[in-house]
Amino acid sequence: MLKRLPALESLRVLEACVRHGSFSRAAAELGVTPAAVSLRIRDLEAELGVTLFRRAGPKVAATEAGAALAGRMAQALGVIRTAVDDCRDAADPLRVTAVPTFATRWLAPRLAGYHALSDAVPIRLDVSAELRPGERFDIAIRTGLGDWPGFDAVALMPVEATPMLSPALAATARLSSPADLAALPLLPHDGWQRWFHEAGVDAPGLRFYADDYPTHELDASAAIEGAGVALLSPRFFGPLLRDGKLVQPFPHVIRGPAAHHILLQPGEARPVVLRFRDWLQDEARRQLDSPMPAA
Repeated sequence: MLKRLPALESLRVLEACVRHGSFSRAAAELGVTPAAVSLRIRDLEAELGVTLFRRAGPKVAATEAGAALAGRMAQALGVIRTAVDDCRDAADPLRVTAVPTFATRWLAPRLAGYHALSDAVPIRLDVSAELRPGERFDIAIRTGLGDWPGFDAVALMPVEATPMLSPALAATARLSSPADLAALPLLPHDGWQRWFHEAGVDAPGLRFYADDYPTHELDASAAIEGAGVALLSPRFFGPLLRDGKLVQPFPHVIRGPAAHHILLQPGEARPVVLRFRDWLQDEARRQLDSPMPAA
């Protein structure tokens, strides 16, 4: 008849106690009290019928039997950890699709932080402005008003935009008021009329740059080279402001009504997808609570 094995947690406590040579230090590592560790060891000794530690007041020392069992348990726990890591590495990647600027300027710089989490999974990132068929992704980030039939959409953060231009162009233009921007070439963007209106400027005849780029990333590159003034998100392109590659001449920022949304399949219940959704929302809240880059 097979004898019942002790609880794995008791053997894990034994290994930690022998490795640290101290019940209190083992307790700190395991997140329990020294009294709980001591009780666990006493119960394990009673179950095995073997003395595992010699006690002399507050000091403890592993017996030969205790040290031998702890050594083999360390090997076994190493095998278990390797097996768990291998299982995680073999997990199917989470398929995430995001629009280009969001993927480049917001998501990609944060993924290292996500992968530092204990429950992180591999990410397969698809960058596209077009919405993929639902069976081709697990979670999507798209920009709009929230009307994507067949998907559950949750707003992540509002779309924001403010004028940015190269320091050289700003110095040449000698900008003193928002109205001065109307004399400069503007990189095409649907929000220009609104920005001037909210800034209190009547600007009926705006002059647009000849090329119309498909992404804000390309607008930013053109603005850095002095082609004109781009209407960009200060949160996404804040690093270019901090590095001095672009300047934000005026503080006014237009917001919404469009927003960056998380899109999920209706009734999505997979924990790995919901955890990534929650992580996205936490990161967005953290950024929205932080100060806007200074103009």
